[in-house]
Amino acid sequence: MTATSVQGDAVKFSAAVEDRLAQADNYCALQGSRLTDTRRHVLGMILASPRPVGAYDLLDQLRGHHRNAAPPTVYRALEFLSTHGLIHKIERLSAFVGCSHRLRCHHGASCSHRAQFLICRICGIVQELENDEVEKAVSLAARDIGFHVEHTTIEVEGICAGCAGKSV
Repeated sequence: MTATSVQGDAVKFSAAVEDRLAQADNYCALQGSRLTDTRRHVLGMILASPRPVGAYDLLDQLRGHHRNAAPPTVYRALEFLSTHGLIHKIERLSAFVGCSHRLRCHHGASCSHRAQFLICRICGIVQELENDEVEKAVSLAARDIGFHVEHTTIEVEGICAGCAGKSV
């Protein structure tokens, strides 16, 4: 995880993560909701991590700054962040990653963003794809059998380019 620092009661992340947190704060305000300190901290930890982060790992890290943090604290924050499209849950890993789409999207809350995830089985890195052709193929195949797609999450396990180049 990228190093964090504490200034007063606020947790500071790298400049890149702080920029995304500011975008998330603005996005939430436009949606009529609020990125509380706890939600901000949980989102910052997810964005700062190079790999998906599990709820209990987040809780352990959160307790370093909020001693009385309990599992419901983290789960409520994760639910909020997920509902607002700021994070994705990688079901295969039962862990969370930041959404690379939501903060650049110009469609607002009505965006029907559907991503695919590539999971490296060696290093654990997850890459988010936004391939409309994959989405179209799933929708067309479903339509052909009379199924209406409401939500898709596609997780593909394999080996990333970095690990493929290493001798294993």
